[in-house]
Amino acid sequence: MNSNAIVTLADSKYFELLEELIDSIQSHEESKNVSICVLDAGLTKDQVSKLKKKVFSVKKAEWDIKVPGYKVLKKEWLKSQVSRAFLPKYFPDFTKYLWIDCDAWVNSWSTVELYFRACDNGKLGITQSIGPGYRIMSKVKWLLGKIAIIKSQNYKHAKASGIEDSISRKLAFAPHINIGVFSLEKDSECWRVWQKNLKKTLAKGKVFGSEGLAINIAVYHDNVDVEFLPLKCNWITSHLLPKYDSKENTFVEPYLPNEKIGIIHLAAGLWKDKKDMRLNKDVKIELDTLEGKKIEKSLRFGVK
Repeated sequence: MNSNAIVTLADSKYFELLEELIDSIQSHEESKNVSICVLDAGLTKDQVSKLKKKVFSVKKAEWDIKVPGYKVLKKEWLKSQVSRAFLPKYFPDFTKYLWIDCDAWVNSWSTVELYFRACDNGKLGITQSIGPGYRIMSKVKWLLGKIAIIKSQNYKHAKASGIEDSISRKLAFAPHINIGVFSLEKDSECWRVWQKNLKKTLAKGKVFGSEGLAINIAVYHDNVDVEFLPLKCNWITSHLLPKYDSKENTFVEPYLPNEKIGIIHLAAGLWKDKKDMRLNKDVKIELDTLEGKKIEKSLRFGVK
């Protein structure tokens, strides 16, 4: 049995993306040394049956922390905001876990290996949503031309969740951490700290985004041991589009040295004519190539 697992979650709406993530993993020969595990947050019986032929394990996601029913009515997919903080409970037989959101896919296996190295000795392997060319997540409003009111995703969410001012202010200037791809060892202390914070963020705040806020608090307030990885390890396309290397047929960073992107993440979607690429394979957008040309292309795995 493999000691490392790649874990993800999906509902029936995102099943096609889930299949593409699995196919992207299994397109690499090295994937035979990693087990793929799936949390079911609203898949159909036929979808689960199909999955069980392709992956190591499928488990039904639960509300591992009690959430008021009115917050999650008919939104089973929101279990992703809770269950990912309890992976050792669902899949206890592994030493290391790499979580990848189902709207992401693996473009380079070296990034998978990097994540499993990053979480050695209890560290959290993860990326920050900041870097050359990335869309700025904070906003500034000037009063009387002198006083700056700064609003950030972390600060806004923390205040709405009833997090005390001292912690909220610390988060306000911290680079946002995207929880869509991360790695942790089974016995890491980070799980406990994350779960503790998640109970707080769920108590008063919105369910969506609560687990991300909780991990940001764990890193910037509780000072859990963390190994920050480069942007190519979780390339969020809504922040900055990649370039395309036509010679190598792969997506690369848009700035020199144009390194190959390891994980393409379609978080927040890519929209054209009011259609989201995540839900429509026909959606293509204009990309620059390394050869100086422009092409229309999908960023989904296996779609030409």
